[in-house]
Amino acid sequence: MSAPPEPADADADAPPALERAAVRLRLVGTAALAGALVAAVWLVATLVVGDFAGSVETTFALGSLAFGFGLLGWSGAVALGRGIESMQTHLDTGTGWTEADARRAMARILGFGLGVMLGATTVGTAVSAVA
Repeated sequence: MSAPPEPADADADAPPALERAAVRLRLVGTAALAGALVAAVWLVATLVVGDFAGSVETTFALGSLAFGFGLLGWSGAVALGRGIESMQTHLDTGTGWTEADARRAMARILGFGLGVMLGATTVGTAVSAVA
């Protein structure tokens, strides 16, 4: 069963491209900033307590895991979103799940993982340059 067709004038009501890009950048950027801050705090704490080089590698690996999960989830939401919405409408489940919400959530996870990777790389490089 295919998804219902989009209305012909759907693009007429859409916000300008620059506004959409700003919203998407803010969505991913705030999550990336949060990830970078988490990575920096974690790595500074491990610098004081224990094995710093191992912590940088582990932090980067965990960030890449979150990034990969977010990327896979986002692409799944794009590929299957309309079908899942149609199935829920047909079955009358009333869960409120939407493709847009799933894409937004996965973009936040993706951005957080990206921020953790960038934070681990930045802090690791800065500490190794100073030491």
